[in-house]
Amino acid sequence: MNAPVDVSFFARAAKPITSYRKYWASRFGTSKFLPMSRAEMDQLGWDSCDIIIVTGDAYVDHPSFGMAVVGRVLEAQGFRVGIISQPDWQSAEPFKALGKPNLFFGVTAGNMDSMINRYTADRKIRSDDAYTPGDVGGRRPDRASLVYSQRCKEAWSDVPIVMGGIEGSLRRIAHYDYWQDKVRRSILVDAKCDVLLYGNAERAIVEIAHRLAAKEPVQQITDVRGTAFIQRIKPEGWFQIDSTSVDTPGRVEEHINPYQTTSEQAEAQGATCAKEEGSGMLEANPAVQPLTFVPNPALKQKLNVPPRDRTVIRLPSYEQVKSDPVLYAHASRVLHLETNPGNARALVQAHGDRDVWLTPPPIPLTTAEMDYVFGLPYARSPHPSYADENGGHDAATKIPAWEMIRFSVNIMRGCFGGCTFCSITEHEGRIIQSRSEESVIREIKEIRDKVPGFTGVVSDLGGPTANMYRIGCKSPEIESACRKPSCVYPGICQNLNTDHSALIRMYRRARSLKGVKKILIGSGLRYDLAVQSPEYVKELVQHHVGGYLKIAPEHTEQGPLSRMMKPGIGSYDKFKAMFDKYSAEAGKKQYLVPYFIAAHPGTSDEDMMNLALWLKKNGFRADQVQTFYPSPMATATAMYHSGRNTLRKVRRQAHGDETVDIVRGERRRRLHKAFLRYHDANNWPLLREALKAMGRSDLIGSGKHQLIPSYQPLTDGSYQSARRKNSTPVSARPSAPVKGHVLTQHTGLPPRVTGSKKPR
Repeated sequence: MNAPVDVSFFARAAKPITSYRKYWASRFGTSKFLPMSRAEMDQLGWDSCDIIIVTGDAYVDHPSFGMAVVGRVLEAQGFRVGIISQPDWQSAEPFKALGKPNLFFGVTAGNMDSMINRYTADRKIRSDDAYTPGDVGGRRPDRASLVYSQRCKEAWSDVPIVMGGIEGSLRRIAHYDYWQDKVRRSILVDAKCDVLLYGNAERAIVEIAHRLAAKEPVQQITDVRGTAFIQRIKPEGWFQIDSTSVDTPGRVEEHINPYQTTSEQAEAQGATCAKEEGSGMLEANPAVQPLTFVPNPALKQKLNVPPRDRTVIRLPSYEQVKSDPVLYAHASRVLHLETNPGNARALVQAHGDRDVWLTPPPIPLTTAEMDYVFGLPYARSPHPSYADENGGHDAATKIPAWEMIRFSVNIMRGCFGGCTFCSITEHEGRIIQSRSEESVIREIKEIRDKVPGFTGVVSDLGGPTANMYRIGCKSPEIESACRKPSCVYPGICQNLNTDHSALIRMYRRARSLKGVKKILIGSGLRYDLAVQSPEYVKELVQHHVGGYLKIAPEHTEQGPLSRMMKPGIGSYDKFKAMFDKYSAEAGKKQYLVPYFIAAHPGTSDEDMMNLALWLKKNGFRADQVQTFYPSPMATATAMYHSGRNTLRKVRRQAHGDETVDIVRGERRRRLHKAFLRYHDANNWPLLREALKAMGRSDLIGSGKHQLIPSYQPLTDGSYQSARRKNSTPVSARPSAPVKGHVLTQHTGLPPRVTGSKKPR
């Protein structure tokens, strides 16, 4: 058996978050809920708040909500923390509700990016918001972090602003904005906040809070990991490397000596620095100037590499990546190469005459620190201000996101899958941070004993994935030096510990607790990892599946799968065989619920056609489908914007696998969605037209091997031939589509109806 993985190797140089001397205000003790009004502050005996957190979500005091975690962590350090939730952003007055904070404003858009929260993948406004009472949309502005920061600055111009959350995290450098279809500046520049925290921020926020409390100017706090900030001066003592020496955009594949001058590099490549057509250098866009490396005189004539902790990689400037998609793709590649906290270097990107600095990623929390964070005195319920007059929650006051997780337990953070369309790795990192078994069991008991409405069913023991608990690299030394974007693609790394025994042990102990009837697993399962442990699959299938289990193959074809960094459909088939076998052994009828993505970069029309054929062959129908959503900073978004495969070296004159088929335009995106909903008669005319254009008219007809019929339903329920208006109606009417919100297997059983799947 492999030893369980611990992240303490990374944390040796990090100060434990429990080691700080508490701030003097700790004498006030803890509060049942962090105050949201002056009246609540008066009840606690506070004359002011030390820190005020402004959030775009309703305040739920639960460890699944970011504002609650950060607030409780800071409270445990002795600070008085107030919450301003979903303020009216039309003026600065609502931001003065709790008075002037003594130390800083903490600003976050909430658990979701505000643009993804408000707009569909087709850029249509959503009418709902799961993080708002009553599921009402429109309670937060577009780019909420930016707007909130500006209003905080208007309210109290001399109070530092610390931005956090996933929205700021994904916009820490110049980024492609899908909603405006252009590259926007770092949110730091537009929001005018003083410092941005990216990733899980407990370690950084605790250090910054104590340093600000010690009267250190916020402008001098430039050495905290996991932060971004703006500087106008060039700091001394840093070795600067041009990003093109880390990953060279152009024709040349061999590694470039970073200590060569630009002209020497060009000469070695058989080119010059002159602007001539097709030279492969960066002259394709006249607005883009070649980057130059500034050598460190102390290293002249030496071969040793500058120390990583004093090395900064200069990315192409905002002005360059804005006007040159190839340089944008290059910058994205370099950023993703520098994400391992064990070896990442600082990054810098010019925005005009200012530099946006990114320190290396935060050091992951140890198991003891994770237990500390999740063991804080959360009320585990929404703030009382959201309750109705009887203290309960009706349709107008219920918060759907809270209802979804109220009986669930988060057991870990991070994901080493590296899926290119997903924001988890960019935000939480690929190092798995796990709680101890004791901590998880203690929380289950707390839910059982304290949370109203608990019926004995725990809805989930999971996190970003269901089965990465205490899994990681077998060697901490190898893990700290690795630069691979995924531990499971193109296959499972030989250095990855795939032992699921700790998770199996936790499942068994949790379901044996008195008062617990069932432990369900609601988080998405990484099935290519699960099949490495048949004992885990058996345990999961026979004891922790409530009839349906969701997994995410995402596609069946190699083209899009290779751009997603997802395993082939063969892994799904292997898992399904195990799933069916263990279900039969337990005498249970259970079904897999696979998710698929339409219109992902690298997906051809033929790929979607083949996926539709696979769906029909396997008896699947979908009511709602997920269309690719280009979230800021994701690898797939860089592909979408640039047309280049950023999993490979980015070339200016790309060819073959280096180029990516991008699904743009409403009509083609609608076609790809239509293939996923091949059974919907409303899509048949579009599909017929497409199949004919693809030379696949053989798939139009009523045969089992054919995808869509040649007839079209009329409003009276009869059918009309697609070839002749007055042809005889077909009597063999196809079965109606399944009425559900997720992909379900057409078995004749009632469908599982759940909420529509939000983009990841």
